[in-house]
Amino acid sequence: MNENTNGRTVALVTGANKGIGYEIAAGLGELGWQVGVGARDAQRREDAVRTLRACGVDAFGVPLDVADDASATAAAKLLEERFGRLDVLVNNAAVAGSWNQEPTTVDLELVRQVVDTNVLGVMRVTNAVLPLLRRSAAPRIVNMSSGVGSLALQSDRDEFAGLVSAAYAPSKTFLNAVTVQYAKALSGDGILVNLACPGFCDTDLNGHRGTRTPAQGAVIAVRLATLPADGPTGRFFNEDGPLPW
Repeated sequence: MNENTNGRTVALVTGANKGIGYEIAAGLGELGWQVGVGARDAQRREDAVRTLRACGVDAFGVPLDVADDASATAAAKLLEERFGRLDVLVNNAAVAGSWNQEPTTVDLELVRQVVDTNVLGVMRVTNAVLPLLRRSAAPRIVNMSSGVGSLALQSDRDEFAGLVSAAYAPSKTFLNAVTVQYAKALSGDGILVNLACPGFCDTDLNGHRGTRTPAQGAVIAVRLATLPADGPTGRFFNEDGPLPW
């Protein structure tokens, strides 16, 4: 039987057990939303849910490995049975792979793994929950990208001098392109689909070299998750505004 949400927004955040994903869940929870903490590690998932609840967030765990078809299907079924719909999906889960990503020597299996999580994982989860999003009065999809996914910025030697990435950065460029296609395909359904760049945040993904906090990185995702009906779609933003492709 579907849970009575009393008109409250229901969101799912993937990779929400730590870092930016956790802070996105916390930010959405502060709005009074019911927030699904999607994560593949059961202990970390439940620890995150427990901590969020202690802070007053109505959080619930969603077992989810974005690289696994059956897991994405099961997550959609859980949301279907509990709520009967989904209002907001934040595709945050991502991997970087090793930092030795010279294109001339990179392990192609590593590239496949990164793309499977960072791009196909987004498609896998989005497609699994799309029927639930179509039942929402104000459906939103936010895909977490990165400035390194911008070809314009990547081509600026002053902006990213010395950064060579044959797996992670191209996966975000791929994600950006796919997101535009989703925005076009879903424009008639009223589903706004946008990309968020959190900035260079201090997370496990970059070995905690980032200069921004995960909470700062979460701000743009929360903003895009709460866009009005006439808000943009198929766009790329950071906290300061639109980013170049």
